[in-house]
Amino acid sequence: MANFTELDRYLFGQATHYDIYRKLGAHFTDQYGIRGVCFDLWAPNASRVWVIGSFNGWDETANEMERLEPETMGIFELFIPGIEEGELYKYLIETKDGRRLYKADPYANYAELRPGTASAVTDIDHFKWTDSKWMQERAATKAIYEKPMAIYEVHPGSWKRHPGREDEGFYHYADLEKYLIPYVQEMGYTHIELMGISEYPFDGSWGYQVTGYYAPTSRYGTPKEFAHFVNECHRHKIGVILDWVPAHFPRDAHGLAEFDGTCLYEYADPRKGEHPDWGTKIFDYGKNEVKNFLIGSALLWIEHYHVDGLRVDAVASMLYLDYGKQDGQWVRNKYGDNKNLEAIEFFKHINTLILGRNPGAMMIAEESTAWPKVTGPVEEDGLNFSFKWNMGWMHDFLDYMKLDPYFRKNNHNKMTFAMTYNESEKYILVLSHDEVVHLKCSMINKMPGLEGDKFKNLMVGYAFMMGHPGKKLLFMGQEFAQLREWSEERELDWYLLAKPEHQHMQNWVKKLLHIYQKNPALYELDSSWGGFEWINANDADRSIFSFVRKSKDGKNNLLFVCNFTPVEREDYRVGVPRRKTYKLILNSDDPEFGGSGQERPLSYKAQTKECDGRKYSFAYPLPAYGVAVFKY
Repeated sequence: MANFTELDRYLFGQATHYDIYRKLGAHFTDQYGIRGVCFDLWAPNASRVWVIGSFNGWDETANEMERLEPETMGIFELFIPGIEEGELYKYLIETKDGRRLYKADPYANYAELRPGTASAVTDIDHFKWTDSKWMQERAATKAIYEKPMAIYEVHPGSWKRHPGREDEGFYHYADLEKYLIPYVQEMGYTHIELMGISEYPFDGSWGYQVTGYYAPTSRYGTPKEFAHFVNECHRHKIGVILDWVPAHFPRDAHGLAEFDGTCLYEYADPRKGEHPDWGTKIFDYGKNEVKNFLIGSALLWIEHYHVDGLRVDAVASMLYLDYGKQDGQWVRNKYGDNKNLEAIEFFKHINTLILGRNPGAMMIAEESTAWPKVTGPVEEDGLNFSFKWNMGWMHDFLDYMKLDPYFRKNNHNKMTFAMTYNESEKYILVLSHDEVVHLKCSMINKMPGLEGDKFKNLMVGYAFMMGHPGKKLLFMGQEFAQLREWSEERELDWYLLAKPEHQHMQNWVKKLLHIYQKNPALYELDSSWGGFEWINANDADRSIFSFVRKSKDGKNNLLFVCNFTPVEREDYRVGVPRRKTYKLILNSDDPEFGGSGQERPLSYKAQTKECDGRKYSFAYPLPAYGVAVFKY
């Protein structure tokens, strides 16, 4: 009896086979009491297919696969007894025009370490999870929007490395458990977002040109070790988010491109099926089996590996048919415009499915345009993502921060504009890897001024970001003011922490993160004006921003004051909403953060004195680049 049954074939053809990763690929099984591996492959336009591997000496004729009925479906299957875990294999595909292609398994759960390109037989079904409490709490979380989310974006291959190791010193998943998890916990992040976990051939792509959508990369260990890492994160109350790339795939000969001699996974028309800028292929979202391939991959990570969210890369490139293309390089849809109707339907399907089956899990869109309702419900023609990266805020923020403080007064609106559209989506504020590579400078070196001013600029910028509505994401190394641009070829410059100014920056970010986690006012009402109020959004001449973050119950609200110039304001007064006592909980002038250490009162009683259009106010001498946060 075939492993891939008639029901499997029906569901796969409808794009609704949600356990497809248990059927296609290579899986241990027993047939007639004999232990072995069953190989199943979708290759409808192949003439013949063989399994070749280390178990048969790569003999190209030893193990030919059988084409299952109906032949038009294109499922090939073969059971081979006696195969051990770790054996390498590929499919030898003979095309209808007589070519011979050597392909890795699209559904493989493990792969040979690059530069090798073979798939590897593995068993992913017998890991013992101990995170049931985390998973139950995740499933019961109806209001992910009311929870804190401070994400540490990490490229595992360059966070830290072992010196002098022949394998380039990559930290394995066990090393990341030992060092990364405690660091993230101590700093106060709530989530780790991992770049480049799905298997990929070229280090320089950072994992954004994937060949193994069902395989954790072998660079850092085995699938079992990856599962153990996720389990340990959950044990320490840290969520795990993975980058996931359904937008495009590389042309590598062993990968998905022209898989069975035809454009199987990609659109056949190069105007739809190719990215000219990236040199990659675009998935055919109109083909059910291709949609099922991508849906199955997402479900594998979320359901099998217990990952808490997927950050979906390059969403805009999927939504727009003319993304990155010139006239003549793209084709309009049936209505004559530039929207990819099949990709829109795909997003509605996958997001509704993933979030419906996995309450508390997240689908996060990296979407760089003004496409409406990215996080809106499907019923209102939305795409139903959980969150959207706020690229508009990021660009405005960085444009402002790069300016000499003298010119900031003429660009004050760059820091206030994001609040005009804040309610339109569920946002994550991001300072990601993309902003600190390829001549863009590290965060500290974007800042104007001499060295001391650079650090003070970045400190006030981070404070503004932490106070602004929206969940948070910061790329690794920027929390201690990494000087060099990020490169995947080396570890971060941890030695900088021996210098006081870098230690002060790390202390500052750590303090901000702990204040963020401890105060619901900073995360409960992120997408509503009910959680935010400007005290003074118009103090452009002094480049000072003051605002309040409010909690649902009206208790423990926070008042932020951020001075973006090197000018001390000894006579500063701030208007306040109520005649209360305001407790200073963060002062950038503290020696812990490299400040002067000048003694200040910890409590400030509001007086009946008009300021900022408010009836009540209090005085607070504001240092150059000063930040003060008060609780009331």
